[in-house]
Amino acid sequence: MISVIKIVEDTTVDGPGFRTTVYAAGCPNACPGCHNPQSWDIESGTLMTTEEIMQVIRADEFADVTFSGGDPMFQPEGFAELAEAVKRETGKNIWCYTGYKFERLRHDRRQAELLQYIDVLVDGPYVESLRDRDALFRGSRNQRLIDVQASLREGEVVLYAQ
Repeated sequence: MISVIKIVEDTTVDGPGFRTTVYAAGCPNACPGCHNPQSWDIESGTLMTTEEIMQVIRADEFADVTFSGGDPMFQPEGFAELAEAVKRETGKNIWCYTGYKFERLRHDRRQAELLQYIDVLVDGPYVESLRDRDALFRGSRNQRLIDVQASLREGEVVLYAQ
């Protein structure tokens, strides 16, 4: 089960092309200036099963998938189960937004499991003083677009080539 704020279909702001974005409830980072502070409280979401979310994802065969929030890494087991189903059933590309740094995530067993299914990770907290409206798919310049699978293979961060 995942606590979900909302699911937005056919969005174009959370990664390249059309995407189905699952907005997680719950975020411990509480970044000043966050565009979605209502998502910080995990109780503000609705509990959904993997199958309920997959019904929405399967309904649009052309849209890839993004996990946002809140912070999906705050619910890593539920999102790992969902990501595994997305890959197994659809093969769709998955982007994930998180306030955590990749280097920390790969050393946490639960969060590292979720990384196994993520194609691109947008990592790092939103920093209001580094806000950049021109930063592609990011809110602030400190955030990185990481090619997760290449990074896991190489053992170091490999940036996503746009």
